Amino acid sequence: MIGLIGKKIGMTQIFGTNGEMIPVTVIQAGPCRVIHRKTKEKHGYDSVQLGYEEIDEKKINKPVAGHFKKHNSPNYKYLHEFRLKVYKDIKEGEVFDVSMFEKNELLKVTGISKGKGFQGVIKRHGHHGGKASHGVHESFRGPGSIGQCATPSRVYKGKNLPGHMGMQKVSALNVKVIKVDIEKNLVMVKGAVPGHRNSIIRLRKEL
Repeated sequence: MIGLIGKKIGMTQIFGTNGEMIPVTVIQAGPCRVIHRKTKEKHGYDSVQLGYEEIDEKKINKPVAGHFKKHNSPNYKYLHEFRLKVYKDIKEGEVFDVSMFEKNELLKVTGISKGKGFQGVIKRHGHHGGKASHGVHESFRGPGSIGQCATPSRVYKGKNLPGHMGMQKVSALNVKVIKVDIEKNLVMVKGAVPGHRNSIIRLRKEL
């Protein structure tokens, strides 16, 4: 198995063997059940669909409920598909938990970043802003000129402008596992990971 679905609990700190303080993010991951198994022969690629956090059938729609019944599975609130490069002997119905992770292992952690609302170019794109002295009358935090007056008489696509910031899929690479608590289904990883408290996080082994 190469990954799990989990929930970000928050951040804390633990102390290493030499007494150094290590900031960690606590993630409650799994247990996750294999709902659907796709194979290269039938679907064109190998993958597994995992389910996380069981819920009552009344809280899902009929097409999703039919999908779970088709695969003889309980109903889950969150589903995610993981592509398989190895571990291709996995079958439907198997359940995986945090015991698959080991201390000092490197993971790829994916989540949805915090929403910042509508922001200007300084916060959104890291612009320096205009001069604040010597007779400057322009907007100090504005984007400045955004194009040409004649040719091509348009604003180029991708121009850094104010707009909505955050709420995007972000992945943190090479995140080190500091501690694994199998009894409580907790994984503690070094540093911060994308997302707010109680947001859904996907953990993937770096293979």
